[in-house]
Amino acid sequence: MAPPTSPGSLRRVVAASLIGTTIEWYDFFLYGSAAALVFNKLFFPDSDPLVGTLLSFLTYAVGFAARPIGALVFGHYGDRLGRKKLLILSLLLMGGATCAIGLLPTHATVGSAAPVLLTALRLVQGFALGGEWGGAVLLVSEHGDARRRGFWASWPQTGAPAGQLLATGVLSALTGLLSEGSFESWGWRVPFLLSGVLVLVGLWIRLSVDESPVFKAALAQAEARKSADVAEKMPLVAVLRHHWRDVLVAMGARMAENISYYVITAFVLVYATSDHVGLGKQTALNAVLIASAVHFVTIPAWGALSDRIGRRPVYLLGAVGVGAWAFPFFALIDTEGFGALLLAVTVGLVFHGAMYAPQAAFFSEMFATRMRYSGASIGAQFSSVAAGAPAPLIATALLADYDSATPIALYVIAAALLTVVAVGAAKETRERDLAAIRPGDDDEPRAASEASRSASA
Repeated sequence: MAPPTSPGSLRRVVAASLIGTTIEWYDFFLYGSAAALVFNKLFFPDSDPLVGTLLSFLTYAVGFAARPIGALVFGHYGDRLGRKKLLILSLLLMGGATCAIGLLPTHATVGSAAPVLLTALRLVQGFALGGEWGGAVLLVSEHGDARRRGFWASWPQTGAPAGQLLATGVLSALTGLLSEGSFESWGWRVPFLLSGVLVLVGLWIRLSVDESPVFKAALAQAEARKSADVAEKMPLVAVLRHHWRDVLVAMGARMAENISYYVITAFVLVYATSDHVGLGKQTALNAVLIASAVHFVTIPAWGALSDRIGRRPVYLLGAVGVGAWAFPFFALIDTEGFGALLLAVTVGLVFHGAMYAPQAAFFSEMFATRMRYSGASIGAQFSSVAAGAPAPLIATALLADYDSATPIALYVIAAALLTVVAVGAAKETRERDLAAIRPGDDDEPRAASEASRSASA
């Protein structure tokens, strides 16, 4: 039985996970915003502007291709060695790659070597993020109060809008303060180099927290079995044998969440500033900035609601919401007004939050402890290759081919339908005891013992 976590310790763990994920997402989203705004000119200057944007988003998508590899590697060692060690490594890798991007020579200096170097560093970013998400949400889920797990586990999820807020805020400030020439010459490098300072802060905080008590208890049991000459399967093999249905559910659940997010926050910068709409870069960035602040606030609220009514109802509400909002989203942007653009992005992100908030607890509750890092990471990151990776690329290509937002809206709706089917087929996990889940469990073990431990904390 894992010892209870004190409220003070839980708050430190939540803070460490939140700050760490904020920094990692800041690095990852910064690249996406820069890809939409300046990378086409700096690294693909010989191309037509829209083609250059497509090539820029292609390097953006490469980062997603590395995320499943990161999920496999970090998941394996995170289930063997612990969550904390791997989270420190992911933070260092992400921060180092982001700082290096800020030092890269452009196409004007080194020619075709520039986009090659950019792509290589994007691969490192994707690899690091592939291992970050699972460890961060598990560290909180496994420390947390069973009755409020959805709420506490949703806080690392706020790292995404916080990172988006920070990345967009820095870029918005720089584009507002600098001339276009100065920003394209050197200003774009500043937010990438800033990552180095943020990593030092995140590292200091992450080193101060303890390993998950649930994991430590499971590790002790595994060591006892090992002493008795009982072989333990590799986490990946165990996940694919005992939890393959859960992996498929997680992958399907991610489709609408992932695709809608990158259409709403990354592609919108292309669509709103294109000749089709004609808004300025500053206007588009400000809309995403304000909407990300609302997104940050609503995620814990959705997480708390999932503790009251269940993970599935909240998740399904979000999936149906983003599907229903797809056509109004583009119709509002087409009015060419800042207020309409802000409303479109904000409502879209609020619906997205209804999926993203319960996702951390939902995925954690699907898998047994000694394969939880692998299972949650594989389910989350393998789907990102088909969802988030090509989403801005597909949306930009559809806009180029049809000069209309209608096919893009249909693309989002199709993703929403897929997620509704996946989550509708899943079992409710809200009352599962993380310490009691066994490989292949189908009986939804109750959280009575865990709740009593939490009450005595």
